[in-house]
Amino acid sequence: MTRLTRYVTAELIPPLLAGTLLFTAVLSFGYFFISSQWLAGVPLGLVSRWIAYQVPDTLVKVFPMAIVLMTVVAFGRMSTERELVAVQSGGIGLGRVARPVALVAGLVTALALWLSLWIAPKANVETRGLYWDALTGAGLSQLVGKTVDLGGGLTLALASYDSATRELRGVRVEKWNADAPRRATLIFADKGTFENNQLALSGYQVYTVDYEAASELNRVPENDPLAFREAVQNVFPSVVIPEKTTDTLKVDTGLSRKQTLAQYADAIGADSEGWPELITALTAPGVKASERQAARVNLNRKLALPFANLVLALSALPFALRFGRTLGVSLGIALLIAVAYYLLFFVGLTVASAMPAVPEVGVWLANIVFAVAGLWMLRRA
Repeated sequence: MTRLTRYVTAELIPPLLAGTLLFTAVLSFGYFFISSQWLAGVPLGLVSRWIAYQVPDTLVKVFPMAIVLMTVVAFGRMSTERELVAVQSGGIGLGRVARPVALVAGLVTALALWLSLWIAPKANVETRGLYWDALTGAGLSQLVGKTVDLGGGLTLALASYDSATRELRGVRVEKWNADAPRRATLIFADKGTFENNQLALSGYQVYTVDYEAASELNRVPENDPLAFREAVQNVFPSVVIPEKTTDTLKVDTGLSRKQTLAQYADAIGADSEGWPELITALTAPGVKASERQAARVNLNRKLALPFANLVLALSALPFALRFGRTLGVSLGIALLIAVAYYLLFFVGLTVASAMPAVPEVGVWLANIVFAVAGLWMLRRA
């Protein structure tokens, strides 16, 4: 039995590796092709590094396709050459023969979970940071005209950005007090820089504004200058205007420069949330309901896709036994199964957004359908 396990495993590994390399290369070329107009003159080393940062997230997406190809090619060949018939005539059932498939798919699932929840989010942040800062040189220019949330109640807006000096111009920073929602600190600066997790602002003015007190201004008697002066001081309890315009104010931010680019520079933000961020969003007090719901969906999505490796290995077995006669047919069947899964997976995500009470049903819909269908077809096969 050990010899049979080794033999079946040896049949599985080559198509798994070939499928992983093939599909990864196709997607990586797609990334390069879409962005090629911005990469003219960029050193090859930087481009290679940019593509390499995308590999973890790409692997999570291509593993299910590679698992399907592995199963269809290996068991299709063994079925075509009557090896499975010979094994079964010796009293060994298909379930035992398929154990290596479950083992390999389980290992790939564990690897995909690790990549999806711990490695890919960090790599995605590095990808966006490298793309905007090093490859295109656009830097934070994509943020001009936007008001972006830097975390911890801090927002940033800028009028312009100098790509050559990486300098922000016409900066406005707002910090809202969680304990007093109608009280804010506003910072205006002529220019500044944003590196790592720190804003360095010069030519700045800092105003703390109490909007609750501002609403009381119309009640101050017009003929009482002292009362009016006191009311205005209550509206602006703190005003800081440095004597020298060269003085620098440093403000710590929740998001780093790379995380800000990853979240706001593209029309669709990078998938930068891993296990620590998602668990914090689900369990920490004071998190908005919408953010908690989004984290719930995102966590289930990051779990469902890796487990698709096990589900699709099961679903591919009946097709391998019936149709996996040649490599061309096997590749076509593998692509058909993978495309059908991904279509249903995206439909499930739409269903999840329409069912906020139980989004897990929608996120796991494709896995449930393919698992049930695979068991049913395997019994018939």
